[in-house]
Amino acid sequence: MATHEHEITGPVDLCLPDGSLNPAAVGWSRTPLHRTGMRGWGRTKRWEYWCVTTPTHLVALTVSDLDFMALNTVYLLEFGPGGREFERSSVIPLGRGVRLPDAVAGAPGSEDVAVGPARPTGNKVRVEIRDENSGTRLRARCLTPDRQPVEVSLLVSRPDGHESLSVVVPWNGRRFQYTSKHTALPARGSVRIGGETVEFGGEGSESWAVLDHGRGRWPRTADWNWGAASGRTGGHTVGLQFGGRWTEGTGSTENGLCVDGRVTKIGEELDWRWSAADPLAPWTLRTPSSDQVDLTFEPFHNRTARTDLGLLANRTDQCFGHYNGRIRTDDGKEIAVEQLLGWAEDVHMRW
Repeated sequence: MATHEHEITGPVDLCLPDGSLNPAAVGWSRTPLHRTGMRGWGRTKRWEYWCVTTPTHLVALTVSDLDFMALNTVYLLEFGPGGREFERSSVIPLGRGVRLPDAVAGAPGSEDVAVGPARPTGNKVRVEIRDENSGTRLRARCLTPDRQPVEVSLLVSRPDGHESLSVVVPWNGRRFQYTSKHTALPARGSVRIGGETVEFGGEGSESWAVLDHGRGRWPRTADWNWGAASGRTGGHTVGLQFGGRWTEGTGSTENGLCVDGRVTKIGEELDWRWSAADPLAPWTLRTPSSDQVDLTFEPFHNRTARTDLGLLANRTDQCFGHYNGRIRTDDGKEIAVEQLLGWAEDVHMRW
């Protein structure tokens, strides 16, 4: 059943002076309006996750500060049989030299995101995310497992009036998450792997960026689903943003559609169905009490992660594939979704 969620239309502080959740911050907005300055240490989690896709490749960059450590990651996937896949990460104890801003890149009051130290940590990974007048610049450097240099240089555009979905999810006054999800953002640039250059968003090729900006204080363990996709379908530019499990019982959801730059907020939990034993089997995502979402997700690749670093343990199945079905906007427009490229994931986290 859908719940009524308060739409926030003006700037608001996420936290009260004592560091607890500001009740006035609970709700959602079409543009990033929350000021997320957080005091204290121990349960605070901050991250930027960008994923940029083309019909043949994707690259994902993560910068995170989990208080007791920071984790920077570069991931690249080339689609198709025999396609390349590699992931390089750097763990930074206590997050030394990592700086993440309070505001979303591109939002009023935002500042550059720079990840230190000046050279790639442990000779592995360097990620920089910087605002420019024309958009957000994504840069990264690392080495492939066979020691080839990798350089990422992508520019994400923000069309005028393009809306995003920002939501505060409250577990209680001391545990809460501010998430700002941005889909269907045009991107262009290149990724160089050794002597080869892969163009993103070049002539005749579409490239789309998705941002997951997170700031909050989390429980020790959490489970979630996340799905997103971007592209052109049914004569429209469509971004899908879906979440599940972690928001249940909070009165908030992170579910929404972005159609031609306009957000439709979905105030009900989706019915996610998938096989944990076989994540590459088709998934279904539906709104149980309305006809707003009726989609099948067909994966072609599973990015699996199994990590146990003591304080941090993670089990992730992030499947990449295509969405098919239909969606309906809040003004009643029904849109056919055909082969929309994106992902769906099943995650268990102890942190």
